[in-house]
Amino acid sequence: MNIAIIGANGVSGSLILNEAVDRGHAVTAIVRDASKISADNVAVIEKDLFDLTGADLRPFDVVVSAFKAPIGQESLYLDSSVALATALKDAPDTKLVVVGGAGSLYADADSTTLLMDTPDFPDFVYPTAMNAGKQLEHLRQSDSITWTYISPAAFFDPEGPRTGSYRKGKNHVIPNAQGNSYVSYNDFAIAVLDEIEHPQHVNERFTVVSDSE
Repeated sequence: MNIAIIGANGVSGSLILNEAVDRGHAVTAIVRDASKISADNVAVIEKDLFDLTGADLRPFDVVVSAFKAPIGQESLYLDSSVALATALKDAPDTKLVVVGGAGSLYADADSTTLLMDTPDFPDFVYPTAMNAGKQLEHLRQSDSITWTYISPAAFFDPEGPRTGSYRKGKNHVIPNAQGNSYVSYNDFAIAVLDEIEHPQHVNERFTVVSDSE
């Protein structure tokens, strides 16, 4: 498949890029600074997400957005979704896969309380969670593009192991074998590529957990 990755120089984006390359896909990194991409066998488009057009995205089967908004500019999560949806209207055969947030997952079985509204949710994470939630709602209201939004677990561990296995849920926080809401970045990247290769969540959100050591 022909896969483009926005934010391919970030922690999550780079692992998704490596996973896609290892699986033999044609991979293009979309970044603002091409010098930050050193991976072999990867094409590069040096362009800001907000300047992308349908013509830029049309060649790809899938575009993965691993965009991370700067602290204090969390509203860009929603803005990025609007910009990509607009561009993809002119690339109707290209699917959007978004690396999302966990805060918009329900924390209770009755689906009344979001994780970000629970008492122990960190205040400093709330602006990211709230705006990532708005991004998800925008996608849910979009009827002109094909998308999947993937939420990590509450603890999204950049240094965690690659176990090669994970569990999936949809809109609720789910536990791993240790009873924790945990996923490593490595296992998350595997889940992203599995969904790209074998789509099971078209126009919906799902979440993943993996075991922790």
